[in-house]
Amino acid sequence: MTSATTPPHSRPPQRSRARRLVPIGIAVWAVLEIWLLSLVGQAAGGLTVFLLLVAGVVIGGYVIKRAGRRAWKNLTEAFQQPGADPQKAAPERSGGNVLPMLGGLLLMCPGLISDVAGLLCLFPPTRKLLQRRVERLLERQTRHTPGSFGDAFQQARMHAPDGKVVQGEVIRDDEPPAAPRQDPPLPR
Repeated sequence: MTSATTPPHSRPPQRSRARRLVPIGIAVWAVLEIWLLSLVGQAAGGLTVFLLLVAGVVIGGYVIKRAGRRAWKNLTEAFQQPGADPQKAAPERSGGNVLPMLGGLLLMCPGLISDVAGLLCLFPPTRKLLQRRVERLLERQTRHTPGSFGDAFQQARMHAPDGKVVQGEVIRDDEPPAAPRQDPPLPR
């Protein structure tokens, strides 16, 4: 009888630092949000906290709806222009909807810290700063870790030299063409 056991000197694979720190960060963030809401509730009253939370949900929903409509409008305009490449049509507008949608989502999350972070995503100067930082971070990440996400991000940023996309199929010349199929005639 054989049994599969691991040698005593081998250790289980360690989790990445992000997988260890993200749950701790989320827990700390939730505790800070609750603590700050209780402070505001003691200072201004429970009704004020409730109204702040409701206002965040309403404003966040409006922002997400507006950003989604703008993204849809930009996409349809890009497809309606004859001879225009939708990927090259206003690249600053196409990527400009991610942070407003994230800001709206953060506004919808209950809490004052997430509301401030959401407003930072909506305010144009801080939005551009955040967008540049995220792009730099993703570019740095793609240089250090080759893989599916890094390669996909690099390919998404690459454009054809002339901007044209030709749809069709690939025909290989190294294989001989198949003989046409001859079906026997059908009996009457």
